[in-house]
Amino acid sequence: MGTKKHKAGAPQRVKVGIVSVSSTRTLQNDKSGLWIGKLARKEGHEVVLHLVVPDDAETITRTVLEAVRDHKAEAILLTGGTGISSKDVTIEAVRPLFAKELTAFGPLFSQLSFEQIDSAALLSRATAGVFENTILFCMPGSLKACKLACQALIFPELGHLVKHIQET
Repeated sequence: MGTKKHKAGAPQRVKVGIVSVSSTRTLQNDKSGLWIGKLARKEGHEVVLHLVVPDDAETITRTVLEAVRDHKAEAILLTGGTGISSKDVTIEAVRPLFAKELTAFGPLFSQLSFEQIDSAALLSRATAGVFENTILFCMPGSLKACKLACQALIFPELGHLVKHIQET
C-alpha cells in the first residue's frame, strides 16, 4: 500500500497534549505552547491538556504519565528542556518511557534547523518516541523551533503516526 493511500486511512482528529518545560513561563506567556494549541485546533485535533511544568525530571515524567492515563492523549508535544545545560532534563525524563524511538525525528529536525540557524542546530537534542499508544515529541522551547518541528514534521504525519502505533 502506498504512503498516500495509507495516510488516507489515518485518523483526522488526534487527542493532543502540550507540555511546556520552563521555570520562567506561565500558561499566559507560553508562546510556543499557545501556538501549538492554536495550530492543533486549526488542523482539527483536540487539545486535551496544556501545562507548563518546571525543569524537573520527576515532574516531567509524572506529567507525561498523567497525560496518557488521565487525559488519553494520543500525542504529547513537549517544548523546552532539550538543550545541553544542566537544567535541560526533558530528554532524560522522557526517553526511559520509550518502547520505540523515532530515530529519524532528531536528525530531520536538526537538518531543517541547520538550514535556518546554521551550526547552532548542534545544541538541540530533539527526539521522539512511543510510550504505550502515545507518540511523544520533545523539541526546543523557542517559538521558531516549535513552528519548524510542527509544520514541517509533526502535524503532516500526526494522524499517520497515531494510526501505526494503535495498530494491533
